[in-house]
Amino acid sequence: AMRAAMAVALAGKQVALLCPTTVLAMQHLRTFKLRFSEFDVSIAMLSRLQSQAEAKRIKKEVAAGKIDILIGTHALLGRSLRFKNLGLVVADEEHRFGVKQKEKLRELSQNNPEFPAEYLAMSATPIPRTLHMALSGIRDVSVIATPPPGRRAVRTMTLRRSESKIQQQIQREMRRGGQVFFVHNRVQTLPSIAQKIQELVPEASIRMAHGQMEKRDLEATMLSFLRHETHILVCTSIIENGVDMPNVNTIIIDNAHMLGLSQLYQLRGRVGRSDVRGHCTLLIPEGGLTREAAMRLNTLQRFTELGSGFAIARSDLELRGSGNLLGKEQSGYIDAIGLETYIDLLE
Repeated sequence: AMRAAMAVALAGKQVALLCPTTVLAMQHLRTFKLRFSEFDVSIAMLSRLQSQAEAKRIKKEVAAGKIDILIGTHALLGRSLRFKNLGLVVADEEHRFGVKQKEKLRELSQNNPEFPAEYLAMSATPIPRTLHMALSGIRDVSVIATPPPGRRAVRTMTLRRSESKIQQQIQREMRRGGQVFFVHNRVQTLPSIAQKIQELVPEASIRMAHGQMEKRDLEATMLSFLRHETHILVCTSIIENGVDMPNVNTIIIDNAHMLGLSQLYQLRGRVGRSDVRGHCTLLIPEGGLTREAAMRLNTLQRFTELGSGFAIARSDLELRGSGNLLGKEQSGYIDAIGLETYIDLLE
């Protein structure tokens, strides 16, 4: 995607890179600037982290064609943004965008009818509807199944919620000099969870991160964690997409049964991003699970080898159905007849 962006920018056209969270947009901006530092390419970011005045200035420069590569969150889909000469639209973590947002993306890529922009969607776990479009030939697809050299599969286990087990997991990671993500996907109860973890491991430095925080606080928290000043980040699924922190090698996911399959796979992918073995613990309540929740957790434990996102996305397609190709619905009735028969009927 970065090579394509470079080719388009050098050909005198603009690139729009859309990603779902401000944290990921910040990370992409850093990576792009680092990689293209020797070239005369102007790169900017548009998200809620910018002030209104700054956002206005960036939009003006985009409309005038002064910015070659624009990285941003949903702010790129606003009506007030106009590109002078758009050549490529890249949607990173495409599964995080709804059908309506993807329609806006398509409109964005076709704002010059004479030369419509290219559209590249990336995801480790495409949503059933998108995967089905790829499998039935409506969209081109390429799969990268080779992990980076030295990368090791993440150990995954499901445990009944217990304080002693949480304590053991955190202390083991801290002993080897690593950091921990503790994911609890409820903003209201996040402070009490952080307090409980502080009681369990008083020697640890803990910070919280969620999408409703003040932008400066969120930025400061993430930078502190990146600099290894914090041992444990108690957070919502805001870290789900693309966050690359090689020193974090244990993730504990609270109430894992309430998260979707691709969400769990994405969260697991936040650890084990270097040559150190990553550990993923899925915490479930004492009571029983629904059949579908149990199937999701089993699928995740079955596919632990690297590059298995495509297999997991196919399981998701079987579990949820492929949705409506012409409408907005993203899940359908595939499980009733199986994927092969469904595609035959469609053809």
